[in-house]
Amino acid sequence: MDTLKFISQLAQNTGDLLVKYFQPAGTRANLKADRTVVTDADLAADDLIRTSLQRSYPNDGILSEELGTVFPTEKERVWVVDPLDGTTNFSLGLHHWGVSIALLVNGWPQIAALYFPLLNECYTAQKGSGAFLNGKALIAKPPEKDQPASFFSCCSRTFRRYQVNVQYKARILGSAAYGLISVARGSAVLDFEATPKVWDFAASWLIMHEAGGFMQALDGSELFPLIPGTEYCDKSFPTLAAATLPEIERGRRQIIPN
Repeated sequence: MDTLKFISQLAQNTGDLLVKYFQPAGTRANLKADRTVVTDADLAADDLIRTSLQRSYPNDGILSEELGTVFPTEKERVWVVDPLDGTTNFSLGLHHWGVSIALLVNGWPQIAALYFPLLNECYTAQKGSGAFLNGKALIAKPPEKDQPASFFSCCSRTFRRYQVNVQYKARILGSAAYGLISVARGSAVLDFEATPKVWDFAASWLIMHEAGGFMQALDGSELFPLIPGTEYCDKSFPTLAAATLPEIERGRRQIIPN
């Protein structure tokens, strides 16, 4: 079985399911114990992904935002899943939301797919084989001095928790996975996510690196490998993404905790 083709098709099938739940006027959402938002669509999408993975790869482990947040032990291969990244956008009838699936081997991302159905954007990557948007190669590009439209992508918690002195205009897209990918696709010069979980960035990390860019924790530590037996529900990883290491370092100097 071609795993990259499988994961890409699964992400798209899940996106098609989510579209059936989507309402431009908004959808009822509930708060989980950690104060994040969940909808019936999240759970249905999670069930589709989990069932498909267990049927096709019964010996693999699964780490999912909705139904299993402990990184499995004694599993060389583990799937890290966010069935609906950007749930708040989804619940409010906004378009920036999608499906994130990554296969990790020994704790490191090896294959990834991100699908944003209402934007018609499918991102894929396999370690050592490059990153792609709808089949076209992605190459992270350094900021151009004569490009006045570049922006700084960030999450809604950024300005409450950090002093920000980034020179570019800020944009809050409402999806951590999409904010990070906005750098790989050349839209944003820098992205900062203040409280992402591993399922928010596992696929984006591989796509960003395969596009030639960089993604690191704000404190300079590495985001991978993930540790077997670790509960990741309560662990957040303030994260920077940029096309070059100098931009990452500049971001560290410009984004300071309060």
